[in-house]
This record gives sequence, C-alpha cells and structure tokens, in this order.
Amino acid sequence: MRKLLSAAWLCVWVFAIGVHAQKPRPVTAREANGIYSSYDNTIRILALGNNKLKVQFDGVYHTISKSVNTGYASGEATIEGNVAVLEITEWGPCKITMVFLRGNKLKVTQEGDSPDCGFGHNVRADGTYRKIRSGKPKFEEPPE
Repeated sequence: MRKLLSAAWLCVWVFAIGVHAQKPRPVTAREANGIYSSYDNTIRILALGNNKLKVQFDGVYHTISKSVNTGYASGEATIEGNVAVLEITEWGPCKITMVFLRGNKLKVTQEGDSPDCGFGHNVRADGTYRKIRSGKPKFEEPPE
C-alpha cells in the first residue's frame, strides 16, 4: 500500500511539473510580425498592441483539373500568450486559431467549413507554417 501511495504521489508531482512547464510564454511583436507560409498558403501578421494582431490569410487549393480555388480572409485577431484567434462571421461561423511555436513556426487550425470562412471549395487554413520573412509585412488588397 505504501508503494502504491508513493507511486501515486510521484505521478501527481510529475503531472504538476509537466503542466507548469507547458505554460505558454507571451509572444513579442518582433516574434509575431512577418509572413508565414505553408505550401501555397500565406499568413501575414502585424502586432497592433493591446493583445491584437492584424492578420491576412491567402489560401490556394489545387484541383485535379489543374485549376485553383482560392480563399482570402483578413481582420483583427486577439492574442493571449502564444495563441491568437481570428473569428470571421460574415459568411458563417469560422474561427482560425494560430499557435506560435518555437523555431519561427505557426500551427494553424480552422473551425468551420470553407464556405463559412468565405473560402473557395476545399481551401483551408490548417497546417504548420514557417516564417519566411520577419518584420512588418505588406498587406495586399483583397481579391475581387
């Protein structure tokens, strides 16, 4: 019984240390600002202050007939720690979550279907992006 209790306390202690060690650190403007790329998808980010980021997403889906479907979104995301959320409500419920990782990476998940986000068929923001350019990005005009 004593060994079982010792093992249980050890598990609780290891879990507590692991949870504490995983606390995300805030991302600085310098770390966030830039252009990120995953295949043909691009995300531009600029820190605005007050836990806000200006975000622009340009996405592409290559069809089997060698044409492309495109997607575009822009807006202000809220950032807390290393997690930023861009909510798009114009066409339906769409939420794009961006997690800043070490090594100039950005893990992106999309909640909502392509049409809910205003994207073309099968265009999605999901993926792991790499920063390809640091500094203040140049934002492009939305496609017509």
